[in-house]
Amino acid sequence: METKTKGLTPRLRAVAELVRHGAFVADVGTDHAYLPIALVSEGRAVGAVASDINEGPYLRAKKNVEEQHLENKITTVHCAGLSGIDKYSPTDILICGMGGELIASIIDDAPFTKDPSIRLVLQPMTHPEILREYLLKNGFEILFERIVKEEKLYQIICAEYSGKNKNIDYNDAELLLGRLNINAGGEQLVELVCHHLNILERISTAKHSALTDATFEDGLIERLKEIKNDCSRAL
Repeated sequence: METKTKGLTPRLRAVAELVRHGAFVADVGTDHAYLPIALVSEGRAVGAVASDINEGPYLRAKKNVEEQHLENKITTVHCAGLSGIDKYSPTDILICGMGGELIASIIDDAPFTKDPSIRLVLQPMTHPEILREYLLKNGFEILFERIVKEEKLYQIICAEYSGKNKNIDYNDAELLLGRLNINAGGEQLVELVCHHLNILERISTAKHSALTDATFEDGLIERLKEIKNDCSRAL
């Protein structure tokens, strides 16, 4: 799944590589419209709609599209989330750089995304576990996952609607890290596990000091340690 995406950061490049060839892309929270410009310029996408809720990013995106002379292929829209985006009939929807809760809310507010022909490529900045739980509870199947490192680690989730509820199959560690990421292993998974262990251990220590219940944290810590050890042995 390669694409020529010169100039994109590793995070955005990884997102672009999950877009299907011949897609019509909707890039939500587009900011500078870097993704749709790259995808259309390189021929991976036939067209795109680039939207942002804030006027400044919307105007930046519009200017960048015009400077690349791509107005005939990329439409810039000033709107909230996926509001009104269904009229463009996107095949691949990109939502990057937002919290997992917000991404879940944007999808939930757009029932048209419950279509097996539409692909979602999502990059939550926080709470990937909330986003995964939402997807799995609402009939979306997670097809691909990536961990990408820039100045920090990012998770990318690719999903499509299947109508099946698979949430009962996932444990808390899989919701946090991604089952496919765990199965793939690698150094970045170990680094991601260590990151979450540091956070959870601080929370657990504070709760024990305050004599409050830390059962959830302690259980997740043990599971993450198992994943880390298994992955480290495989490296």
